[in-house]
Parts: sequence; structure tokens; C-alpha cells
Amino acid sequence: MADLEQLKSKYAGVTSTIQEFSDIGAKVDQVDLDGDKLHIKGSVPSKVVLNRVWDAIKQADSTYADLHHEIENTGGDDQPYTVKSGDNLSKIAKHFYGNASKYTDIAKANNISNPDLIKVGQQLNLPAL
Repeated sequence: MADLEQLKSKYAGVTSTIQEFSDIGAKVDQVDLDGDKLHIKGSVPSKVVLNRVWDAIKQADSTYADLHHEIENTGGDDQPYTVKSGDNLSKIAKHFYGNASKYTDIAKANNISNPDLIKVGQQLNLPAL
């Protein structure tokens, strides 16, 4: 019989990644056992966030043989984002892609010629990479 607490601990990065995006609609609905597998059910607002969840799954276990996941993308591929005070494109890229150097992809997708010139309240479209 699988140990629920042990599996929860192993995949804690997955549930915390989903919760990290709760301010934009991501949520964990259920974490329990499905036979010998951890069952995680939840939703994310875009493929951008779903890709971050997949990164967390693969980091926990590249085969994820002991995981049954039902993570639904409730939006489209891209993720809308409103620039907040203290943001820069590198910080946004690190949060959404796990890699600060992806700021160039955000700049290109939003026709931003100077990545250092973004403004609070500016609407960005973060592309699924």
C-alpha cells in the first residue's frame, strides 16, 4: 500500500507550484490516493502555467509512475499578465517560465523594443513556449 504522506512530500513541489499561481486562478482541488498512486486534481489558467506544473512533476520524478494527475487548463495557451510595481521582464519570466532569460520571448511577443521600459499597469501576453 502506498504511503499518502510520503507521496505528498515527494510531489509537494507540484502542489506548491499550482498554489503559487492561485492569484490568477490556479487551484488544487484534491490530493489523495488512487490505488498506489498519488492523485492530484486541480486547474490552471493557461498552458504557460501548466508547463510550470509539468516542470515540477518532472523535477519530482521524471517517470512520475506513482502519480495520477488531472490538471485541467481552463484557459488558452497564453497567459495575460498586468505589470505590478517592482516587476521587470526577467522577474516575470522567472516566475512564469522558471528562467529569467526568457524575458526576450516576452518582449518579442509584446513588441517591446526596450525590455527595461515596462510600466505598472501595462498588459502583457505571456506566450506558451
